[in-house]
Amino acid sequence: MSGLLIRRAEVGGLLRDVRVGRGRVLEIGRSLLREGADERVLDGRGGALLPGLTDHHLHLFATAADLASTPCGPSAAHDATELRGLLHRARPDEHGWTRGVRYHESVAGDLDAVGLDLLRDDVPVRVQHRSGALWMLNSRAAAAIGLEQAQHPGVERDARGHATGRLWRADDWLRTRLPRSRPPSLAALGRLLAGYGITSVTDASPALDAGTVDAITAAMAEGALPQRVRLLGAPLHADGPSEPTNRQRGPLAGPWKIVLADSGLPHYDELVEEITAAHRAGRPVAVHCVTRESLVLLLAALEQTGSRPGDRLEHAALVPQELIPTLHRLGLRVVTQPGFLADRGDDFLLGIPAAEHGDLYRCASLLAGSVPLALSSDAPYGPLDPWAVLRAAVSRLTPAGAVAGPGERLSPAQALDGYLSPARLPGAPARTVCVGEPADLVLLHTPLAEALARPHAELVRLCLTAGEPGTAMF
Repeated sequence: MSGLLIRRAEVGGLLRDVRVGRGRVLEIGRSLLREGADERVLDGRGGALLPGLTDHHLHLFATAADLASTPCGPSAAHDATELRGLLHRARPDEHGWTRGVRYHESVAGDLDAVGLDLLRDDVPVRVQHRSGALWMLNSRAAAAIGLEQAQHPGVERDARGHATGRLWRADDWLRTRLPRSRPPSLAALGRLLAGYGITSVTDASPALDAGTVDAITAAMAEGALPQRVRLLGAPLHADGPSEPTNRQRGPLAGPWKIVLADSGLPHYDELVEEITAAHRAGRPVAVHCVTRESLVLLLAALEQTGSRPGDRLEHAALVPQELIPTLHRLGLRVVTQPGFLADRGDDFLLGIPAAEHGDLYRCASLLAGSVPLALSSDAPYGPLDPWAVLRAAVSRLTPAGAVAGPGERLSPAQALDGYLSPARLPGAPARTVCVGEPADLVLLHTPLAEALARPHAELVRLCLTAGEPGTAMF
């Protein structure tokens, strides 16, 4: 794109003209003159011009695959009969497999191979639980991957030692047993993210292999994925730049992802060793932590290893109030997902003791405790739409209308800041539209005050990354 002059946009509360060119914001002023016939001009009509949003924690290929899969959760099917219909209407992939996602037991109970066979048994079927931790396979799928003979610790077995068809936290292993196929295209996801105003994402998948990194790099270079990308799972000693260039054509390495799985915590010494190795490699750590026990283990390990600027706590689903000062003292940043409350908050409230309800996906108390806070989706496991996450952070309403932790509500401006903080330092002060900065911008249809009063994705009019439009909303 040769250049763009946005006239009458709200910048910092004032109506201004903004000139974009060479991938950066070149000029901000009043009544700017058009520079040449090839410079495009867009009337902002008083809409807010903001830095592009950053989703600080999602899973790119899992989300792309989710978009192409059959939804199996409560929003798509109310019972086993409806789920059976969905699976039978689903078109198998090129290898003859059917893939379902976002399943929850409220639809048809705890599914195993026998239960899935009752829903569809003529093709291999695999269904992912909405937590992302569990795959359920029907008998055809289990036989195709040799599940009965598998030695992986995630293979669930019954009292007689036979595989049930349920596979826990074994995505990498399962991938090696499935028919070989190319990674899903990221083009549709890239367009969807741009439509939300997202110009930067952090992929939170751990321990990425070279093929996955290459596929993301190719999608960015081809323009299929217009967003800037950081990878928590980039190889620990990855070469390449750590800071974005004007036209970033490949992903950057972020902090090193460590998963403290609730199904089996690592030994303390192993965790200390992994944190130490990451810090020695010059990488902060980004630690998946959803239980009180995992948080206590992590904090104890960091007390021994010491923390590094940029160390992050991912999810922070349960944070006792008394541990907030420790998070602050260790300099930890929290990347959390209040969108889960709107998506499945009632299940959370039923699943944990009432005394711990106030610890659930804390937001306001972390800010009050001077803990840097950023928001994200954890897509595909949580809602991808940042405006829906923003609404959830403000209201904290569950699907049934309960308020999960009213004292943890954020103001709309605070919630938006959670998406405006820089990808390199989630929770740092929100970025602003400034001359010389990369032209990663989102133009809204309305002034900011109106947008914050009624946040919705339909507010997004135009999204630019390095001055290039990811949406065609002129």
